[in-house]
Amino acid sequence: MSRLLPLPAVGNEEAWVSEHLADLVDGDVRRSPVFRGGQEAADAALARFDVAGYAADRNEVYPEGRRGASRLSPYNRHGLISLPRLWRAVEGEPERDVAKYRDELLWQEYARHLYTRTDGLATSLRYGVRERGVEAGPDWSHRMACLDLVRGELERDGWLVNQARLWFASHWSVRSGLGWRDGEDLFFAHLLDGSRAANRLGWQWAVGAGTGRAYGFARAQVEHRAPGLCAGCELRTACPVQDYVPEPVLTSVAAHPGVRADPDPAATGGPVDPVRRGPVSRVWLTAESLGDDDPALAAHPSLPAVFVVDEGLLRRLRLTGKRLVFLAECLADLAQRREVQVWRGDPVEVLGGGAVAATFTPVPGWRSRVRLIDPDEVHPWPWLVRPHDGAAGSFSAWRKAAKRVLS
Repeated sequence: MSRLLPLPAVGNEEAWVSEHLADLVDGDVRRSPVFRGGQEAADAALARFDVAGYAADRNEVYPEGRRGASRLSPYNRHGLISLPRLWRAVEGEPERDVAKYRDELLWQEYARHLYTRTDGLATSLRYGVRERGVEAGPDWSHRMACLDLVRGELERDGWLVNQARLWFASHWSVRSGLGWRDGEDLFFAHLLDGSRAANRLGWQWAVGAGTGRAYGFARAQVEHRAPGLCAGCELRTACPVQDYVPEPVLTSVAAHPGVRADPDPAATGGPVDPVRRGPVSRVWLTAESLGDDDPALAAHPSLPAVFVVDEGLLRRLRLTGKRLVFLAECLADLAQRREVQVWRGDPVEVLGGGAVAATFTPVPGWRSRVRLIDPDEVHPWPWLVRPHDGAAGSFSAWRKAAKRVLS
């Protein structure tokens, strides 16, 4: 039975999650010490971001002061800052840095396109790679300073720079032979920007499932991207990743039809303009649409926004506490500017009575729920590049077509 919860208060989100959602959390309930959720925090983070130097420094890992990554991905993942807004935000900055940063935004969009076209990127795209079946032992990282740093930030902060994600994925799957789906699940449980689209595509790329070439991880990369880290490692004279492992020989598998073409890009992309069938009295919030600029929220500023903590889904996912605290922070922040209702239970039970406005969302949960909730008003998703019917097996080719649209 679904029930209405009291609203989380700003500054009291940890206690709220502990009281109302602790049984859905894997581990302790605590917030990330690095990120705070909500539109106010997102806007402040974007204002602080300086793209100058991004091309050279985006992959730096250690010391932290060397890092040039934007740290904006948790806010994009939850709809607090859209990809089009990020694209515009760097206009007029140094050309090389803007080009590299915008390529990263296009990669995020490419991930969403592939995700919607391939049943969620759940199986290896083009080359057979172990997906499941080998359990990781507690000492799989072998006490290496590099992987202890990565694992510590993942578990504590819920965020990693991209280079660190590649190190982790390569060591997990390419060197240790563990299933990439198991590693991706681990990432998803911890990462505040945990998006199945970007997460799964990144893992597939790292382990070679998409290209046939796996990403290699060795000490040379640590010394290049994290200078000084090896000097303090207890294994510095017996490094388990001193050399690269031979690149695995991968066998091609039948690609998902969605890699070659999209038979219905209109369905993949959703409406171009708002679709209205009747009056609405509330706005459906999802975890992808928590920002003030969400199209459905912006169209109805005086209507209550309804968020349903999907009890069945969270029992299955077993996310870590920091992810739910970040979500509670987003809701508490939004409730300062408009009426918000937070329910726990079944979204269909809460929202199935009609008169609902929503923003189209390119995730399987939306597709399965929307048929039952049947919103009376659906607003377009803020695509950077709308889905098309062409091939998507190559990011380079996809990007070339996308830049023609954006130029």
